[in-house]
Amino acid sequence: MFVSSTLKSPKKRLSLALSVSTAALLISGCTVTIEPDGKPVVYSELNSVEPEKFVRDFQRDLLEINKEVEAAQWVRATYITDDTGFLAAKANEKYLEFLGKAVDKAKRYDNVQMDPTTRRAIDLILLSTPMPSPDNKKERAELSQIATDLEGIYGAGKACDADGKNCRDLEELEKVLATSRDYQEQLQAWSDWRTISVPMRPKYERFVELANKGARDYGFKNLADMWKSGYDMPVADFEQEVERLWGQVEPLYEQLHCYVRSELSDFYGEDKVALDEPIPAHLLGNMWAQTWGNIYPIVEPYEGVASLDITESLKAQNYTPVKMTETAENFFTSLGLPELPENFWKHSLLEKPRDRDVVCHASAWDMGNGEDPRIKQCIEPTEEHLSTIHHELGHIYYYLMYKDQQPLFKTGAHDGFHEAIGDTIVLSMTPAYLNQIGLIDEPTKSYEATINEQMKAALDKIAFLPFGKLIDQWRWEVFSGEVAPENYNQAWWELREKYQGIKPAVERSESDFDPGAKYHIPGNTPYTRYFLSFVIQFQFYKSLCETAGHEGPLNECSFYGNKAAGEKLGNMLALGASQPWQDAMEQLTGTREMDASAMVEYFQPLLTWLEKENRGKSCGWK
Repeated sequence: MFVSSTLKSPKKRLSLALSVSTAALLISGCTVTIEPDGKPVVYSELNSVEPEKFVRDFQRDLLEINKEVEAAQWVRATYITDDTGFLAAKANEKYLEFLGKAVDKAKRYDNVQMDPTTRRAIDLILLSTPMPSPDNKKERAELSQIATDLEGIYGAGKACDADGKNCRDLEELEKVLATSRDYQEQLQAWSDWRTISVPMRPKYERFVELANKGARDYGFKNLADMWKSGYDMPVADFEQEVERLWGQVEPLYEQLHCYVRSELSDFYGEDKVALDEPIPAHLLGNMWAQTWGNIYPIVEPYEGVASLDITESLKAQNYTPVKMTETAENFFTSLGLPELPENFWKHSLLEKPRDRDVVCHASAWDMGNGEDPRIKQCIEPTEEHLSTIHHELGHIYYYLMYKDQQPLFKTGAHDGFHEAIGDTIVLSMTPAYLNQIGLIDEPTKSYEATINEQMKAALDKIAFLPFGKLIDQWRWEVFSGEVAPENYNQAWWELREKYQGIKPAVERSESDFDPGAKYHIPGNTPYTRYFLSFVIQFQFYKSLCETAGHEGPLNECSFYGNKAAGEKLGNMLALGASQPWQDAMEQLTGTREMDASAMVEYFQPLLTWLEKENRGKSCGWK
């Protein structure tokens, strides 16, 4: 069962024209609400509407309203105009009104006895949106419009010259950071993208006010408290759990940071990358310094050993967006999981259109009650995009496997599970596997090759960990009021320096809104799920490797083609959220706790090497 804050007593909703019988019920002390058909429904501990019927009716109506909302949001994301923004906002407003009414009813069952499945369903209703709306029509409409505007600003964002010409979108600016090694050129691209988020700031401040009010109307202290309540444990316990997991992996990150900073200092000069200070954020090959894989050529431990240039192979072999997706599908089907349905290929957006603005940020969509799953990704033939499409298909296969669950259980055991599935597959894309499908030559087997391979993986998996944690750390502090609006940007950079050991290369101020330059902030997508997923994917991976009978170092395992591993994975996916995540974790891994020890085991060869390389260096930062 979900454990949340104590719910407020429900408000009485009365019609101006009450029947005599309704008035009598009020005198007797029962709570009455007037349904749309005009019939009074009575709630009391002794004479309540059956909770099972409430859940059944809610899920029936949810399927209907989702058809409209999903269609409107899809068109908005794949065809950004004022008109599609208007339609998306209206559909979202309608959904928020529907959900708000359902939540108001669900709260009435707080102390009513019911079977565990129904209780779990009702708890999921109370936590079914990351954007709870206030119980006020005008404010609900305002919140919906702001949310649509914020995502639209991001999706249509372009950095232009002062005269409005020579504009560059995110994809173009990202390429500069990924490929250029010119300090000033990288800095310009990094700074230019952060101009698009400045107009978001007043909208985001108001968004926080309205979403917090909605969370209070749902029965929570604030939106942070609501988000942290969705993990089958008390809020305080969840906060401690996140800190415990970070404590397990922090030594890995500190060693990687120390080595990478030293190599960047050698490359750019100590005047630009000081050996005892945070790393300038624009030098790590990624717009947000969240993964560092693009700087691998600078930090490669053993130059030229075990070349893993998958991008060049993808380009040389003319990998199209469809072929990239088929490659990812092939891994899942090799495990005995089903082929993607025809609707996936018919309706997905796999390539950036030339004639319109779209939100290119990759995402998976569960449309049509599991019958019409889709991907939205502007796929290019790069190693990063090949990993991303595997990640997104992880979501799609979760949708396919739990599609027979009742609607409220059609989600991950917790949101980190959903993010971990595709990445578990990516861990299994070993050099031996990549050679098997023709993307690299016969892999070199040596100590030096192992360290190079692990470094390449660490620049994504380990480098991401503090970033995955701090995004919501910032939002939790914003939602709770610990960080005031006038300190948004300062608090953002304090967390980035504290956890990541990075800093902006140019002065930032409160006239900037750098959090908004990351999609998940204007898109209001909770982010702790990604931190958790980066931990538990190694748990999943180790368990599936053991099922596949792997022997030897964990980092050398690929369970490609193993039907026993696929059956074990598929059975866990099919549970959806029908049981607490601890049950799903136990079914797949044999343990009921999240644990980073598998991640530490995977990277042990690299950790040992880094500790040796970093001897005598000044690790850490001021």
